[in-house]
Amino acid sequence: MKNRKTPKPKKPIYKRIWFWIVVVIVVVVIGNSLGGGNNDKKDTASSSSAKTEKSSSSASAKQDSGSSKEAEASKSSETKPSAPSVPMEYKNALTKAKSYSSMMHMSKTGIYDQLTSDVGEGFSAEAAQYAVDNLKADYNKNALEKAKSYQSQMAMSKDAIYDQLTSGAGEKFTAEEAQYAVNNLPS
Repeated sequence: MKNRKTPKPKKPIYKRIWFWIVVVIVVVVIGNSLGGGNNDKKDTASSSSAKTEKSSSSASAKQDSGSSKEAEASKSSETKPSAPSVPMEYKNALTKAKSYSSMMHMSKTGIYDQLTSDVGEGFSAEAAQYAVDNLKADYNKNALEKAKSYQSQMAMSKDAIYDQLTSGAGEKFTAEEAQYAVNNLPS
C-alpha cells in the first residue's frame, strides 16, 4: 500500500483572512452609501457648537469669580438681541428666488411654486413666502423679458403671449404685468 497523504482538512470560510477582508470592505461600502453624502459640514457644525459651549462655560466660570455687578451687566447685554436672526433656510430660499428672477425672469407666483415644489427646490412654505416677500424684483420687467422670448423664439402673437404669461399652467404673471409686457413689446 502506498503512503497516501491525507488531505489537510480545509478551514471553514469564516476562519480565512480573505473572508474577513471582504466583509470589512463590504461593510464600509454599505456604511458609506447608507450614511449619506458629505458629513463634514455636520461634524464642523457640531465641533463649532462644542467649542462655543466650552468657551461660554469658561466665560461663566470667570463671571462667577468676578463681581456680581459685572455678571449682571453681562447678563443684561446677553438677553438683548441686537438683530433678529433669519434662519438659513429662509436665506437660501431668498438666494434661489433672486436667481429665478434675474436669470429666468419668473413671476412672483412662479418663483413661490418653484421654491415649494417637491420636484423643484423643496423649501418650506414659510421660507418661500419670506423669499418672495423680501425679493426686490421688477415683475413687469420679468414679464417683458419672457414676452420678448416668446415673441422671438416661438413667433407668438401678442394675444398668445398674454395668455401664456397669465396662464396658471404657464408663467403665472398677474394680468397687469402681462399687459405691461405686451404693451412694451418691440414691433
